[in-house]
Amino acid sequence: MSVARSVLTVLRSQAQDPVRLLSAASAQLGKKVGVMSSFGAESALLLAFVAEVDPDMPVLFLETGKHFPETLAYRAELARFLGLKNVIDVRPAQAEVQERDPTGELWAFDPDACCRLRKVEPLDLATLPYEALVTGRKRSQASTRAALPVVEEKEGGALRLNPLALWEAEDITREMARRGLPPHPLVAEGYLSIGCAPCTRPVGQTADPRAGRWAGLAKTECGIHTAS
Repeated sequence: MSVARSVLTVLRSQAQDPVRLLSAASAQLGKKVGVMSSFGAESALLLAFVAEVDPDMPVLFLETGKHFPETLAYRAELARFLGLKNVIDVRPAQAEVQERDPTGELWAFDPDACCRLRKVEPLDLATLPYEALVTGRKRSQASTRAALPVVEEKEGGALRLNPLALWEAEDITREMARRGLPPHPLVAEGYLSIGCAPCTRPVGQTADPRAGRWAGLAKTECGIHTAS
C-alpha cells in the first residue's frame, strides 16, 4: 500500500527531528505505524523517542530463536525502563522451522535461507496492517546505508521512516548517556551491531559497526530492509 503525497510532505517537513517525525507519523497514520527494533546496540535511543511520543505504538521484535540470551534480557529490561506497552514478538511458524531447519543449523550453510525463514517471511506477515514502518537504521552503520533517507519510499509504495538516519554513532552515544538509557550488555564486549548469536562477532572500534555481522561472507543484510 502507498501513502498519500500529502502525508509524505508532512513527514518530510519533520525529518530533521526524530520526535517530531514520529509525532507527525502518529498524527497522520494513527495505528498504521509500526516500529521495527532488534533491541540491539543502539536501539534504546529510537525506542526512547517512541516512548516519548506514544508508549502504545507497536514495536515489532523478531524473535528468531537464535538471539543471544543477553538480547532477550535487554528486550525485557528496556521495555520496562521506557514504559513501552506494546512490544510484539514476531516468530517464524513452528511448522516451517521444523520442515526447513529441523536441526537448527541452516544458518551455517545457507544464511540467506535462514534469514528468510526466521526474519523476512514472519515480518512480511506481521507488518501487513501497517502503512509505515519505523527503523533504527543509520547512514553511519555501513557503506551500504550511506545514502539512506529519513523518509524512504520503497518499490511498491512501502514507507520506511528512519528517524536516526543522519545521526553519527558519537551523537547517539552522547544522547543515550544524557538520557540515562541502559546499554546493551554486549556492547562492552565489542559487539557494535548485534543480531542472531551464530552470525554475530565482536568487532571492537571498527570503522564499520556491522563488520561483525556474517563475518567472512559477502552478506551484509538479512533482507528485511532490502525487500520492497
